[in-house]
Amino acid sequence: MSRFKGMYWRQFGISVGLVALTLVLLGASFFSLTYSYMMTERRVELEEKAEIIAQMAERAYSGSSAGLGLWSEELRDLVDVAQQMSDINFLIWVPRYGSFVSTDASVANQQLTLPEAMGERLARGETYAGNSTLGIYSHPRFVVAIPARSTDSGEVLVGPVLAVMESAPMTEMWRAFLGIFLLTAITVLIIAFMATAAIVGQQTKPIKDMAIAARNFAEGNFDARVRDTGRDDEIGELTEAFNAMADSLQKTEQQRREFIANISHELKTPMTTIAGYVDGILDGVISPEEERQYLSIISAESRRLSRLVRRMLDVSQLQSMDLIKQKKPFDLSESMRRVLVSMEKKITDRGLDVDVEIPEDPVIVLGDNDLLTQVVYNLLENAAKFAYQGSTLFLGLTRQGEKAVVTVRNTGDTIPPEELPLLFERFHKTDKSRSEDKDGVGLGLYIVRTILEQHREKITVSSQDGVTTFTFTVQLAEEARPAKESKSSREAKLAKNG
Repeated sequence: MSRFKGMYWRQFGISVGLVALTLVLLGASFFSLTYSYMMTERRVELEEKAEIIAQMAERAYSGSSAGLGLWSEELRDLVDVAQQMSDINFLIWVPRYGSFVSTDASVANQQLTLPEAMGERLARGETYAGNSTLGIYSHPRFVVAIPARSTDSGEVLVGPVLAVMESAPMTEMWRAFLGIFLLTAITVLIIAFMATAAIVGQQTKPIKDMAIAARNFAEGNFDARVRDTGRDDEIGELTEAFNAMADSLQKTEQQRREFIANISHELKTPMTTIAGYVDGILDGVISPEEERQYLSIISAESRRLSRLVRRMLDVSQLQSMDLIKQKKPFDLSESMRRVLVSMEKKITDRGLDVDVEIPEDPVIVLGDNDLLTQVVYNLLENAAKFAYQGSTLFLGLTRQGEKAVVTVRNTGDTIPPEELPLLFERFHKTDKSRSEDKDGVGLGLYIVRTILEQHREKITVSSQDGVTTFTFTVQLAEEARPAKESKSSREAKLAKNG
């Protein structure tokens, strides 16, 4: 990916572009409004002063004779004062003499040419405002012209009157506005650049870190994490979710490696035993009299290997099942009695007694009958296997609210507290040497936990003073739940009991 095609530069370009576009639009609006305002102000000013000059000229020329000349002394003095105070030149048409008089000596005796548009507007009795050279200036100037006015007798003494102003002051003012705006715009853009770079950098850095971490995951390194920014927004939530996913992946990878190591160990032991004894029989190392003994060992190891593979298939099948749709009401007490009957021989062979507390009435629960029966069977088999010979097993079933509670208890070696959380892991055995429990494969309790998790139920275990207790819950069916006593019934009972 190109360096300038990433999310950072796209976001940076969009943000800065929006700021720049906003400034351009604001600048255009600002200059349009200020120019219009300035021109309107100038036009009003020049119109007012031209009107004053026209009134003064009318008074000066009213009743005057030809000997008065183009300028009366009074009019000249007043016009000169007005021109000096505002830097405005006035051109006055005097019909009596058929010529213009001007306060600007530089254009004296020059032929004045009115623009066509100005002449049309003045002929209609309208005021004109615009830029023009009037045929006497080297460059356009701002001109405001007011039409001639007639006296009561219909005579026109003066008019039109033109007020002429250099456009340089207006241009300079406009340039000053432009300079201030450009300085402000550049400052805003620089601040926008820095702020956008910082904000976009904060937004994209965690995403870049996630990309790097994802590449590490692909290479088998699950230790990579995204640094927690402490942000309380979507990026912070994404960072937390990514790190949680990374922890889960790391845990899954660790479990996978442990699973491979455990299964390799579990498969290696019986296969090595089988291969060794078979080779011994084939090579004649084992005498014919001992062959039957070793063949029975081979048979036992083969069956253990078969049980291991079958249990692994059971686990795989359980993990892919959706038990929510398979839940049906059934009598858990009856299922527990059947488990107890099927375990009778194993319990008797161990010389164990059984203390049973199962209600005679049906206890209807909601779940998969076969799988929950398997849970009870695995727990009872495990309890019988590790109970002291001649001790007593306990199997109980009670109701607690909307749950049925199953308890399996035995008396044997106390399980260390640090071992309790590991009992339900795959291939876990409390005997690390794996020499005592030859029949077990370390998947019985893992299957128990998997089935209960599929049912959204929990199992707990405790071990103290040689007494180990397993307890799990099952959801009662609607018809098996205790009816809730209504408020009116309780009040009636209280009233009856006085």
